[in-house]
Amino acid sequence: MTKPKSHSRKAAGPARPPEPPATHSLPDAVAAPGELAAPVEAPVPAAGEVEGEEPPPTGQALVEPPEQTIQRLSEELERLKDQHLRLAAEFDNFKKRTQRERGETWSRAQAEIVGGILDGLDDLGRVAHLDAHSTPPRDVLAGVELVERKLLRVLTGAGLERLGAEGEPFDPHAHEAVSTTPAPTAQQDHLVASVLQAGYRFGGLLLRPARVSVYVWQEPPAEDAAAPGS
Repeated sequence: MTKPKSHSRKAAGPARPPEPPATHSLPDAVAAPGELAAPVEAPVPAAGEVEGEEPPPTGQALVEPPEQTIQRLSEELERLKDQHLRLAAEFDNFKKRTQRERGETWSRAQAEIVGGILDGLDDLGRVAHLDAHSTPPRDVLAGVELVERKLLRVLTGAGLERLGAEGEPFDPHAHEAVSTTPAPTAQQDHLVASVLQAGYRFGGLLLRPARVSVYVWQEPPAEDAAAPGS
């Protein structure tokens, strides 16, 4: 009986994995088989653009017709003329109103001063009409001094300042030197010796300088000095 021939086989190595079937690259918009297609985004219009409208052609300037330009400039000119006339009229009214108010203020200030000296004028009138035969001269003099004090009080309250006093330093801005007097001492040099006429200043404005006599110091002559060794 014949035995069947045994076929000897070599041990086979590990099986290689099957290679994937070759595929062709598809565009992004087309999905591979078995995959979902990715949504395609629509282009977003740029800022200032309206969807469905075409942008204006570039390189072409928008020129205003000459007739419209003339009309627009004429209207603007008329508007500016009207504005100028209104401002000029308002300024003229303001100037007139300011001048009127200033005059009224000055008149009221003068009226207040005059009203304050009316009592003094009444007193002066009574003194002037005194009977010289029955009134002693001393009473007449006292009445005149009373009127002077009353008038000075009213005017000083209104802003009047009396200038000139004996012994004060000579001020060329407030005094007028009429004469000079020898000074008894060196410390009295350029001081007011006497007031010949009072001066007045009102509200910082010099109305009249005071007329004064001024002390002037003079060094004693050399021959009057004591002899050396005496």
